[in-house]
Amino acid sequence: FKVIAQSISIPVVIYNVPSRTNLNINPATLKRLADIDNIVAVKECNLLQASEIFYLCGDKLDLYSGEDGNIVPLLALGGKGVISVIANILPKDTHNMVKSFLDGDIETSRKLQIKSVPVEKALFCETNPIPIKAAMNLMGFDVGPCRMPLVEISEAGLAQLKKALTEYGLM
Repeated sequence: FKVIAQSISIPVVIYNVPSRTNLNINPATLKRLADIDNIVAVKECNLLQASEIFYLCGDKLDLYSGEDGNIVPLLALGGKGVISVIANILPKDTHNMVKSFLDGDIETSRKLQIKSVPVEKALFCETNPIPIKAAMNLMGFDVGPCRMPLVEISEAGLAQLKKALTEYGLM
C-alpha cells in the first residue's frame, strides 16, 4: 500500500472487502497506513472492525460503508457515506439515506435502510456482480451478460431478484 500510495499524487481509498479478496486489513495496519498523507479513506465491510478503526485512527481516515446493509450503522459511528452496489439501481434512495442522516433526519435514513433490505438480500443471493447486472438488465439498462468466469444468474436467484425489484417498485 505504501509503495503504491507514494508513487501517485491522488488520494487513495483502501477497499477492505474480505469477502471478495479473502484478505482482511486489520485496524492496526490501517492505523499505520493512515500516516501516509494521500491515504484518506477506507471502504470498510466489517461494522465491528469499523469501531476499532475509528478508535485507532480518529479523524485521520474517513470511513465509508462497504456493506449496503450497514450504511446507517456506520454513519452513526462517524462514517462519511457508502461505496455501494445497491446505488446502481437505487441511486436516489441511497443518496437520500446518507444525506438524511448527515442532515440529522435519522428517522428518514433509518426507514430507507430498512426498506432496502429485500433488494439488498436479492443483490447478494449469488456472487456479486451477477445479481446487480441481472437487475440492471431487468430494469432496462443494457449492461450485457456477465463475463467468464462468472455465469448468468440462476432461476431461483432471478425469481428472488424480480420479486424484490417488483415489491420496491423498480419493475
